[in-house]
Amino acid sequence: MTPSLARILLAPVAALVLAATATGAAASASPGPRADPSAEVARYSAAESPAESLAYWTQERMAAARPITRILEGAAGGLLPRTPADAPPEADAPRGGETRPQSAAVTGKRWTGGGKVTRTTGRVFLTMGGRDFTCTASVVPSNNGDTVVTAGHCLKDGTGDWASKWVFVPGYDDGKAPYGRFAARELLVTSQWSRRADDSHDFGAAVLEPREGRHVRQAAGAQRIAFTGEGAGTVHAFGYPSRSPYDGRHMHYCSGSTRPDEGGTTAYGMSCDMTEGSSGGPWLSGFDPSTGAGTVVSVVSFKYAGRDGVQYGPVLGSSERAVYDRARAL
Repeated sequence: MTPSLARILLAPVAALVLAATATGAAASASPGPRADPSAEVARYSAAESPAESLAYWTQERMAAARPITRILEGAAGGLLPRTPADAPPEADAPRGGETRPQSAAVTGKRWTGGGKVTRTTGRVFLTMGGRDFTCTASVVPSNNGDTVVTAGHCLKDGTGDWASKWVFVPGYDDGKAPYGRFAARELLVTSQWSRRADDSHDFGAAVLEPREGRHVRQAAGAQRIAFTGEGAGTVHAFGYPSRSPYDGRHMHYCSGSTRPDEGGTTAYGMSCDMTEGSSGGPWLSGFDPSTGAGTVVSVVSFKYAGRDGVQYGPVLGSSERAVYDRARAL
């Protein structure tokens, strides 16, 4: 596969600094790459109030939100991005009974095992370029108790607009919000994503506003996160795929081994046919199905056009840790 192939970004490979598990605790350090104190992190403060964001997302708007599609079309001069704002309206229109080309077997299965992952993973609703979109995110440990991680393109349109009216619904299930809804007050992405939409660093974090004095981590718990700067081995990937044959109503997952991308990025790939909407969902290493706990080592990021059966996630290294460190301290 060559870098000239088109890529479709979906929304989450691995880590080395494990975050502490106690509520409100800071991340504890393990050997591995440290965040560069001078690393630039792109940051945006929400222009609207939390109340305005929450009021915007009615049940009707949530049901109508489309998954983000960002297509990079191969060209002799390089990769030309088609961003969410530029995409034609039909690109995000409901597909009705259309059957999406699939791999030999549908690998994305609905998660029915319960446990922590059903609380810490949630659906995201956002507006970008005047249109409503949906992604996935995961709660991680932080000093503020209100930090979630997701894909960079679920926060900022590459070199373009920042998202607005950004709301996270932990444990979302068929329109229900069992642990509440939380609006973002700060959005952060890697400088590589903000400056040049670098697929190798499609990672970001959102800092949420507490609801009635309650932090999202108090409501839903948190998964550990780690930053190794290298591949992750075997992982479980979770998300809310929203394109046919999925509909975004329930959380799904894939599991399997990861392997390096041969298309020109430093990302890793795994067999999984979850569609757009799973963007930003966590890749969990060391996942325990009996408890639903694991360690976030990447987030769902992109697929190559014509290869629906493989999804990719960025390696979490020093740039990604810089984003996380900045977010968890705000």
